[in-house]
Amino acid sequence: MEVEVTGNLKSSFSRRLMGAAMLDVGTFEEIESDKSATGQALLVVLLSSAAAGIGALGLGGQSVGAVVFTSVVALLAWAAWALVIFEIGVRLMPQSATKSSVLELMRTIGFASAPGILRVVGAVPGTTIAIYGVTALWMLAAMVIGVRQALDYDSTVRAVAVCTLGWVLAVVIALIFGTILGPAVY
Repeated sequence: MEVEVTGNLKSSFSRRLMGAAMLDVGTFEEIESDKSATGQALLVVLLSSAAAGIGALGLGGQSVGAVVFTSVVALLAWAAWALVIFEIGVRLMPQSATKSSVLELMRTIGFASAPGILRVVGAVPGTTIAIYGVTALWMLAAMVIGVRQALDYDSTVRAVAVCTLGWVLAVVIALIFGTILGPAVY
């Protein structure tokens, strides 16, 4: 019986991962309401962050330390993005129907990082910039859907505004961390 439960969890995780990557609204709604998906969402964020570090190898001359650093910066950027989205979405731009817990939002936007797992393909020299660009926009689209579902917005435009503003601020934060704490690039 235990093997069957594990199989169901794996099946549920991979189905959710694919659903989130395919921008399926129903998948995000399911993730929002399933408290047991919190760990899965964390795993998606960690995999996406690790993929960012590995994908950076395609830029050439990267050391193991640079891979780890890039992974940590990607994780911190996601955390900054999540925090900013929560503050903007719940406190500054809520709608009358907006009622969300931090964990509901973290689950949906954690799974919105699913396209970021493809950043690992950026390890192939010459593909890194394109892969990062495509996955960044894809993650932004997934984030919009996750935010709309978690914050019960009736307007996609509002979710786009919240996510775009949060994304810009998170990128600025990541660039600051990268510039101040990152390895020298010559």
